[in-house]
Amino acid sequence: MTGDTGLIAVTGATGFVGRALLSEAGSQGIATRALTRRDQPLRQGVDWVRGDLADRQALARLVKGAEAVIHVAGVVNAPDAAGFEAGNVTGTLEVVEAAARAGVPRFIHVSSLAAREPKLSTYGASKLRAEKIVAASGLDWTAVRPPAVYGPWDTELFELFRAAKWGAVPMPQEGRSSLIHSADLARLLLALVPSGEDVTQMIFEPDDGRAAGWGHRELARAIGWAMKRRIWIPQLSKDMLLRAAKLDRMLRGAKAKLTTDRVNYMTHPDWVCAPQKAPPTGRWAPQIDTREGLKATAAWYRQQGWL
Repeated sequence: MTGDTGLIAVTGATGFVGRALLSEAGSQGIATRALTRRDQPLRQGVDWVRGDLADRQALARLVKGAEAVIHVAGVVNAPDAAGFEAGNVTGTLEVVEAAARAGVPRFIHVSSLAAREPKLSTYGASKLRAEKIVAASGLDWTAVRPPAVYGPWDTELFELFRAAKWGAVPMPQEGRSSLIHSADLARLLLALVPSGEDVTQMIFEPDDGRAAGWGHRELARAIGWAMKRRIWIPQLSKDMLLRAAKLDRMLRGAKAKLTTDRVNYMTHPDWVCAPQKAPPTGRWAPQIDTREGLKATAAWYRQQGWL
């Protein structure tokens, strides 16, 4: 991929993955037009469009003349089903329709591995419905189902880093999951922009290259190593996690990170990416070793004063 790629329209550009995507696009000399709810500082190569997923005029400005739309925006945590429906389902429909009206040649949709198990969580069900909207759109599309994503600006796995600072990283009981660094995911999204039979109308599950994923205790120990701390790893039952979620809701209200929906997701034993759904190696391969990536992420959190 080079600067030969045309204009890319991006939703979710001010979020965790979106920031990594804009950074990677900038390093590759790819111009982007990015949706934002709030005014943003000037940034070379980025044309900001003020609006949100419910603003059809803003979406029309966003996608006009774009070579591709990369739809990153979505809701990971919500206090109720309506929040997931609005952010993940209705929002995706609006972006798809805007792209179709504008005749955008390519649509890259960021879904989630949670879509594999829609009965487990409201979040996963909403991401699957969004995928179905994209698949029925008539667009030239590709969907990406990332596993747990970590890296600078992440506020989800950050909770584990913060726990490690105090010497204990609570984890669910037995299970495994895949990981991917946000920079590797950003490179993949851009590598998928050119159309082709190897990517069109396909769903990919990218990861860090660790074939069997990470056991919960392995991941906790890796985060402890990244934080330079010896840690205790209490493994909590689903009932204990549900009680913790209730407490988190009491303490942080709608901003709670550990929700009932999240517990249902976390306690599923298999969130390892399927090897047969890996992206084509001719386009992309992970570059960031996860242990080193976790170490660099911990350093970033410290530099930002998060830890």
